[in-house]
Amino acid sequence: MNSKTLSTILSQLSTKGLNVIDATIPKTDYIAIDLSKANLDLETFDISSSKAWEHYVTNYLNSQNKQVAFGGYLEHRNLYNRSTYFSSQSETEQRNIHLGLDLWCPAETPVLACFEGTIHSFKNNTNFGDYGPAIILEHNINNHSFYTLYGHLSLASLKGLKIGDAVAQGETIAYLGEASVNGDYAPHLHFQIIIDMQNNTGDYPGVCSLNTLEFYKSNTINPELVLGL
Repeated sequence: MNSKTLSTILSQLSTKGLNVIDATIPKTDYIAIDLSKANLDLETFDISSSKAWEHYVTNYLNSQNKQVAFGGYLEHRNLYNRSTYFSSQSETEQRNIHLGLDLWCPAETPVLACFEGTIHSFKNNTNFGDYGPAIILEHNINNHSFYTLYGHLSLASLKGLKIGDAVAQGETIAYLGEASVNGDYAPHLHFQIIIDMQNNTGDYPGVCSLNTLEFYKSNTINPELVLGL
């Protein structure tokens, strides 16, 4: 199955009001945010500081009178340069193209399963700039299997989980983590839709390089289309 086929199937579900964070926050209180290399505002603060990021996002939301800032699918970003985990390669091999959707909102915000499914895997990814705690769910819709990844969670979100446990659509599966546990980012959810997990467990690339972009474009889905954003 290719990404276009799955994208069409999942986009048809967007009218059902799918959510991946606190469903009491209306989509009218979401606003897009640009964190690409083109946003010159990102040159006005220390992008290596999670506190500076939180200050920037909070001020942006307050100025727009919104609760959630979202965006980032296939966005080319400089912010990963702060971590050698991403930036130690040549320019074409540096992983700096974002493959999921980020939803920026406070720590402890509830994280919801986007679709009915089962727990595929979970892991605390502790590299600096990584996901921190992450949960991956497996789904099957119209006989098409795929996966959703939820990253930058709280440590407590991993407690008591069991691979294979069923989850309901809209069920609270986790809570957002603070910078001290989430890879050192301002609190946010990294939500990613993946077709083939390629034998990964508890982790899957959330950013890619120019050299691998075409493959990951074919193995991921734009979450904005699915969530109706």
